[in-house]
Amino acid sequence: MRNNLKTIATFAGITALAVGLTACGTASDPAASGSGDQASKPLVVAASPTPHADILTFVKDNLAEKAGLKLEVREFTDYVLPNTATQDGQADANYFQHKPYLDDFNKKNKTTIVPVVNVHLEPLGLYSQKLKSLKDIKPGHTVAVPNDTTNEGRALKLLADNRLITLKSGVGADAKLSDITDKKGLEFKELEAATVPRALTDVDAAVINGNYAIEAKLTPAKDAIALEKSEGNPYANFLAVKAGNEDDPRVKKLAGLLNSPEVKKYIEDTYKGSVVAAFGAAK
Repeated sequence: MRNNLKTIATFAGITALAVGLTACGTASDPAASGSGDQASKPLVVAASPTPHADILTFVKDNLAEKAGLKLEVREFTDYVLPNTATQDGQADANYFQHKPYLDDFNKKNKTTIVPVVNVHLEPLGLYSQKLKSLKDIKPGHTVAVPNDTTNEGRALKLLADNRLITLKSGVGADAKLSDITDKKGLEFKELEAATVPRALTDVDAAVINGNYAIEAKLTPAKDAIALEKSEGNPYANFLAVKAGNEDDPRVKKLAGLLNSPEVKKYIEDTYKGSVVAAFGAAK
């Protein structure tokens, strides 16, 4: 897991210190250095291992030095610590999430993280080790779904789009199990997103986030029995920072590199449709 557990342990140990520093300036706060000049310091980016950290590592190894950017990638295996680390100043930026998730996170945690630039889309997929196609899903089967607000809504929409369930009219990205008007005999198991792939042997089918599917050695474009459409999809993953740090020159350099032709080719060659480049301004 490439030192993920070590990273998380370290984070836990220094959280109290980071909170104490917030009031008087952090590593990403110009007040901390007095001069406000951060250009010569490494840009610390918190990221999920795959594909986020992999893409950042490609940038670090192949593009950053020529652009005059020092880049440090810190990997996290959950969906909470990258944002709290960015808010507290332990990281200058993060790259792991989409806008519906960030909006929900900011609202619930009173954080001020903002998107900078879109980079890629990971199509959400329905997988099974027991069933070969959608038509094999029958009443009485159990389907695992992510339990966080936005990813559960996204999972339920995928199931509804494939006529496996019916949702209340007008329900959006925050759909819940209680919004299902017709389960068509299916049972549901809500799990933390990162653990869903491990449940494949215990359920009949599971809706898995693209990055966790790849980590579990699944190929979304080939192995999913149902896959989100990429066109018009609102779930692009982006580079994000604490509000006020958008104009950090290091952030601007990284944003440009992440939207470069070299990164687009890397994504296409490495992930072969399981991850799709989705460049452009994040809103």
